[in-house]
Amino acid sequence: MAQVRKTTHSRKTATRKKTSARHGTARKGTKRAAPKRWSQRVTKESDALDLKRGVFTLTSPRKIAISLKRSAEHSSRRKTGAYRSALSMLTFYINRAGKTLPKAHRERLEKAKVELKRAFGRA
Repeated sequence: MAQVRKTTHSRKTATRKKTSARHGTARKGTKRAAPKRWSQRVTKESDALDLKRGVFTLTSPRKIAISLKRSAEHSSRRKTGAYRSALSMLTFYINRAGKTLPKAHRERLEKAKVELKRAFGRA
């Protein structure tokens, strides 16, 4: 007589396993962990800029702008002009931080946008 084995998992779990296998996404126990957030992957792997570490935590908007300008002009990874790349990275950081970015820090970064325009002679 054949025994019927009951499964203890829900339909959602079974579906999740099927879709992860179908899409090639890794589950627990894999050798290499993927970045937790897509923005982290974009920052590391995109053809944007090679930024100086901690550039967005500098205290002066002018220092932030000068650092971004230097990085943009010396980067071999960017596909567009230096000004556009620098401004894009600054905007990307502000947008990804969202509501968690303290008001004072956001204001400093917004002032850095103005300083960046001035540094590139566009103000």
